[in-house]
Amino acid sequence: MKTLTSYDHGIHAIDSGYGGERFDAIHLIEEGGRVAIVDTATNACVPRLLDQLDKMGIGRSQVDYVILTHIHLDHAGGAGRVMAALPEARLVVHPRGSRHMADPGKLFAAVQEVYGEEEADRLYGELLPVAAGRIIEAAHGSTLSLAGRELLFLDAPGHAKHHLVIRDGRSGHIFTGDTFGLSYRHFDAGGRQFVIPTTSPSQFDAAALHRTVDMIAGYQPAALYLTHYAQVVDVPRLTADLHRLIDAHVAVAERWRDAGGERHERIKSGLAELFLREARDQGWAMQGDAMLEFLAMDIDLNAQGLDIWLGS
Repeated sequence: MKTLTSYDHGIHAIDSGYGGERFDAIHLIEEGGRVAIVDTATNACVPRLLDQLDKMGIGRSQVDYVILTHIHLDHAGGAGRVMAALPEARLVVHPRGSRHMADPGKLFAAVQEVYGEEEADRLYGELLPVAAGRIIEAAHGSTLSLAGRELLFLDAPGHAKHHLVIRDGRSGHIFTGDTFGLSYRHFDAGGRQFVIPTTSPSQFDAAALHRTVDMIAGYQPAALYLTHYAQVVDVPRLTADLHRLIDAHVAVAERWRDAGGERHERIKSGLAELFLREARDQGWAMQGDAMLEFLAMDIDLNAQGLDIWLGS
């Protein structure tokens, strides 16, 4: 498995290994011998990240910032362990997420509610706290300098209320976490990339997500970096597709609003049908049952999020 993909402007994607090959990316930004890490994946992925830093000749003390797009554990579960290994780094997080990084007990309890206690323990392990004095709360419009390279932080709700995106002043590119959806390289066909929204629990907000997608597109970035997975281009086309598919997710949920105890499974089946059509119509490289198996976890989480969004 290829662990490292390097792009222009000193930007790199490390395949964290979480969820399988090319599923979850940890991004690096290099400038003047200084480094920022964007998202950490889970505890189990930390050795791979540190090993890759060693292979790149990046010393532990060269890392100035560990930036979390949001505190869902496939993005932030390894943050405590990463910070313990990087003595000079400071953790950058949305103001709504900072207290959970300093004291992750409630965060992990919420994750156990979604996945179940045994599965949450298997996926994420023990969450280590980060000393409050090492945490920077990145408010909307705030900036940090990475060896003179400006990183602009923007509040980006819709997927989660504790989500931010990062605009890189050198390239004009944006690190989007989950707000610009999921774009798996497994589906690429003929050099064409595709995107689908993530509506996972428990803070999906369709109207807010539409606004965030428009905010990102409004900067006219030539490329975006998604945690799932890495660089995407042709941003105007993907923006239109993402808006269309957010609305399609909402339509599936609304159709089954009154389905009672069957609502989750009905929404889940509706999303499966939606993705089968999308794969066929767009010409994804992966089709049919193989595609549904690959997206099984995302479909289930999207259905959970839509179910919660509808309310009781």
